[in-house]
Amino acid sequence: MNPKPYESHGAGDPTAVPAALGLGLLAVGGWLLTTARPWQKPGHPLTLGLGWIASGVLLLCGLVLLARCVRTVHGRPDTGPDRDPYASAAEATTAED
Repeated sequence: MNPKPYESHGAGDPTAVPAALGLGLLAVGGWLLTTARPWQKPGHPLTLGLGWIASGVLLLCGLVLLARCVRTVHGRPDTGPDRDPYASAAEATTAED
């Protein structure tokens, strides 16, 4: 058990809310895509087109949000304009000495 009070544990994960929003958008977009299937019910082409466009936009936005969160979590932490991203860690330590 950690004796520190709750406030001193530090900030939470900043990517949790965008990742949850991305997953929610993917779920809603997938649900909307399954409800706007023209082979199950006859409908007006405009209604079907708008449903497919809306579900596509929701799926794309959810995928972009989730991909950005994954890239933030698993990206290179120490890349900068003066550091070669292809250099190995051993080369970087010998160059600093």
